[in-house]
Amino acid sequence: MPKVVILGAGAIGQLLYWQLQPLTPQLLGRRPTPPRISYQHLNGHIEHQAPRYLQLTQGIDADTDLLIVSVKAHQVTDALLPLLPELPSHCAILLLHNGMGPHLDVAAHTGTRPLLLGTTSQGALRQKLWFVRHTGHGITHIGQYTGVPLSQTIRHSLLRTLPDCHWQQDILTALWQKLAVNCAINPLTALHQCPNGALAAAEFQQQIIGIISELQQVAAAEGQHVKQNELLARINQVINLTANNQSSMLQDCRHHRQTEINAINGYVVVRAAAHGLTAPLNHDLVQRILALSPSSEQFLGH
Repeated sequence: MPKVVILGAGAIGQLLYWQLQPLTPQLLGRRPTPPRISYQHLNGHIEHQAPRYLQLTQGIDADTDLLIVSVKAHQVTDALLPLLPELPSHCAILLLHNGMGPHLDVAAHTGTRPLLLGTTSQGALRQKLWFVRHTGHGITHIGQYTGVPLSQTIRHSLLRTLPDCHWQQDILTALWQKLAVNCAINPLTALHQCPNGALAAAEFQQQIIGIISELQQVAAAEGQHVKQNELLARINQVINLTANNQSSMLQDCRHHRQTEINAINGYVVVRAAAHGLTAPLNHDLVQRILALSPSSEQFLGH
């Protein structure tokens, strides 16, 4: 079996740790090793275990085959780059976070090692620091971005072990589709302090259409020809399926944490500028979210 290490012990990191148990993964984080961690399944069953956990100060095992990076988008580069010299040359890296952008920085440093990108619609919520609850089924897409081809052993292990996990030949298309969902749901729920389901109201639909129209234009300039009607259908499907959920950006704003707005709507604005385009609706959402965020957070596009 491949040796898997998960960098980042947030909600998704801990969820992946529990779901990848057949591969005996390790968690890698900044905090002291906890005496135990807990997991609540969708059926309500709770289990506990003494974790396989490494602190960042201890370094990373030299026989690691796959490093899954599940920190927030704005933390990816700072968390990952110091670890690269410690990783064996064959070790693959999987970035799994909301939004887009870090892959551009990371790819400049990973050389020929396999760099994978992923997206998941699984739901997870931390009840306590070391207690995560699985809150909803979802599909996970993984695909290769750069580097030598990923070993079939690692690929098959991930697809067999993670629930509803699929290999995506064109992973960037999947990421743009997920970005569209996040661009609409995350900032609007954060600004209006509402659960996802509230966005089904007619008052939000025109705004969502405008946001997605800008994204579609930018995606086309990037060579990703996503269809607006398909994006809108997917967004409204997510709104309905997760009607009672609180978006991650809403939770970040409520807890006065740094948001991922720069990697979501901010990414659309930055890539628009790179192609001589504008995205005023997305730019406005960035500025309004930043007004709710910690004072240290700034728009990275400027």
